[in-house]
Amino acid sequence: MNATEQEEREHLEEIKEQLTLAVRRVDDSVRQFSSELREKKEYIHENQSGMDEADMVAAGQSIDRMAYTGAGAVARKRKLLKLLQSPYFGRIDFTTRNNVTTPVYIGVHSFVDERQRRGLIYDWRAPISSMFYDYELGEAAYQTPSGSIEGRIDLKRQYKIQDGRLEFLIENGVNIHDEVLQRELAKSSDDKMKNIVATIQRDQNAVIRNEEASVMVIQGVAGSGKTSIALHRIAFLLYRYRDSIGAKDILIISPNKVFADYISNVLPELGEEHIPETVMEELAADLLGQQYQFQTFFEQVTALLELHNPAFIERIRFKSSFDFLSQLNKYLLHVENNYFSASELRVGRTVVPSALLTQKFKTYHRVPLLKRFPLVGDDVRAFVRTAANRKLTNGEKNTIGEALTRMFRFNNVLDFYRDFYRWLGRPELFRYEPGQTLEYADVFALIYLRIRLEGISAYDHVKHLLVDEMQDYTPVQYAVLSRVFNCRKTILGDVNQMVNPYSASSAETIERVFPQADIVRLNRSYRSTIEITQFAQRITPNPNIIPLERHGEEPAFVHCSSHAGELEMLKQLVAAFKDSGSNSLGIICKTPRQAEQVQQALEGQGVQLLTEESTHFKEGVVLTTAHLAKGLEFDEVVVPFASARNYQTEVDKSMLYVACTRAMHRLTLTYAGELTAFLVVL
Repeated sequence: MNATEQEEREHLEEIKEQLTLAVRRVDDSVRQFSSELREKKEYIHENQSGMDEADMVAAGQSIDRMAYTGAGAVARKRKLLKLLQSPYFGRIDFTTRNNVTTPVYIGVHSFVDERQRRGLIYDWRAPISSMFYDYELGEAAYQTPSGSIEGRIDLKRQYKIQDGRLEFLIENGVNIHDEVLQRELAKSSDDKMKNIVATIQRDQNAVIRNEEASVMVIQGVAGSGKTSIALHRIAFLLYRYRDSIGAKDILIISPNKVFADYISNVLPELGEEHIPETVMEELAADLLGQQYQFQTFFEQVTALLELHNPAFIERIRFKSSFDFLSQLNKYLLHVENNYFSASELRVGRTVVPSALLTQKFKTYHRVPLLKRFPLVGDDVRAFVRTAANRKLTNGEKNTIGEALTRMFRFNNVLDFYRDFYRWLGRPELFRYEPGQTLEYADVFALIYLRIRLEGISAYDHVKHLLVDEMQDYTPVQYAVLSRVFNCRKTILGDVNQMVNPYSASSAETIERVFPQADIVRLNRSYRSTIEITQFAQRITPNPNIIPLERHGEEPAFVHCSSHAGELEMLKQLVAAFKDSGSNSLGIICKTPRQAEQVQQALEGQGVQLLTEESTHFKEGVVLTTAHLAKGLEFDEVVVPFASARNYQTEVDKSMLYVACTRAMHRLTLTYAGELTAFLVVL
């Protein structure tokens, strides 16, 4: 062991000792709070008959304060215990312009020596810690609220500390992260996404710490870590604006509940509370007020995979275009200018001229159309009251309200939506009868009309919205999000990982809805070996992708003589995986029906089937569809039924790309008959 390593091991032991003392101090304070709380409650119980209301309120507030302080102490202990496992992962020695050198140890949380009032460990989100990610040795600077602090980095180290033991340290290097990154990426996957604070790259750090963007769009290739980066960005914003934003003020829109479970560990690992999450269908049900039964996105994609109905595809393609949103806006302008036919209104002996009604209707142009009538009605009643110099009867008041409503062509959002297609000259594009299931492509268009016609209460409590898998949402969906969530947004995805090519949105499409958006592109892929990344390029070429230099086996094709032989081969591959030492195997099918078929063949093999209803993700052997596997990663992936018969349409091609890019270390494709043309090398 060299002198440097010996010094670092001694420093680690000192820090662990300090942390252990801090844990004891927290334990003592928690015991003291518990004792005081018990005494206070006993005092109230024994004396409540002699206490007046003010005394009771004061006592209650005192108990609340103690409980809150106690809860804070428990949270602090949790952070200290986490630091004891792995106190820090990096160090820089920073020398300021006036030659003061500070060793800065960087960890998941900060730790301060309260007696000497100096930082022993700096939170990775602290301004000074940003230099660890942004600079190598030499000139460096970091931003503080009072300005830029300039100086130089004289030393830079990276550590792997696990269970309180120093496993390795890496000395100054031009790319200090690379070796640690390679070690981390070579490991097996887990059943939860992990934090990446030790391996954040410079371009990722810029995204995480961006405070200016009101809307940030992250277009990242498969395996670029975009979801992890977005979650670290949320953790940074919670740290930076901790006085004005908390975990409860953020909302994540996830593609499904399984993915939500998979990412649920990241923020708690970073010391933040669990963040509320939802899926688009839940949001739609809330905004439509449970008024309609509607198809889910999963059901839409499954129908495309199994039926390939040209009329259905045409409806989806049109309603997913930016032109569709433009036409809806033109239609609403047409409604505004033409659908209110004011006519003279007689109330008793008073005549209300039609010009007055038209003028009043236009006065409220900032109010949603169907919400204007009560306001115009109030104005008309005031006009009649003044003209007749008397109070109006209830009958007269009602007559005014009913007459105004009749002057407008429709008063029901669904009637307007149906009329929109007549106005377009394309009535065949809307297929719905009351009691039927609304097609998914119509859901957010109907919500958009409802917002414009009736208004809707925005989710004002949400201060930051995170939208994952951005490519799966259409311009009209983004138009709804923009009106419902009046807050900052982080939107991320990969247009190459669309599961419905007829309704995919690119970063440029989203920018048309949010012109103020900052667009960031992450082209480096960290998940898969070079061999797997290059293989996936056969399916969907992306000249911008930059694979990390990590090599492994070439993807394998297994040709089977029959469908039954292929199912038998899957049993053998599952058995081989169980002896491999890997943690996770994903068997990724094209459709739910195929996944169920494989499940029956693999019964008794301990296979977990993920369906649209699943809410948890566990490591081991996971059987699912490409649609539900999006965002997940596995040590090994098997793609069954990779035949020309099974993978032939544009939707099929998207599914095949998503399935193959889930693999970290090993990829196997099985097929009977001819191999799909998407994988044939010309």
